[in-house]
Amino acid sequence: MTAWWPTKVRQFFRYIFGRVGAAERSELTGWLTKAQVDLFDSMHRADQRHGLDVVRALRSAGHEDHDVLVAGLLHDCGKGRKVALWHRVGWSLADHYGGFVRRSFVRLPGFGRAFTTLDNHAATSAALALAAGCTPRCADLIRHQADPADDELGIALRLADEAS
Repeated sequence: MTAWWPTKVRQFFRYIFGRVGAAERSELTGWLTKAQVDLFDSMHRADQRHGLDVVRALRSAGHEDHDVLVAGLLHDCGKGRKVALWHRVGWSLADHYGGFVRRSFVRLPGFGRAFTTLDNHAATSAALALAAGCTPRCADLIRHQADPADDELGIALRLADEAS
């Protein structure tokens, strides 16, 4: 398991500086449908970068199953573009440290809405993926990303997500 603080610091800087290269972007059209590419394009740049990193981690671990790769790419699409960096920092701190921290953050303007979005992002992401033509299996991998129902691919997705 990856250390929490170093992972969060890396994610913080990727949020600010992470980019998606033109070659990476154009490569997606080779294995996604137009609707899935459009869904990827609707994501925040940091979530796009993270999704590409999850796909790379999955492939590095030997996974080439189309459903898990698409799930890795799109698993955070339900976060939308309105969840800002500070909401994400607050969410991570609240998730790690628990009740008091969470209760403190949700009192701040905009954090309650953002936390609700983040609470529900797996289910929202799964619904958006289905609407974009992903398979029910892919949507289930996304829906259960935090607590995998699939002992092989679901766990592989969770581990790649944590490592990216």
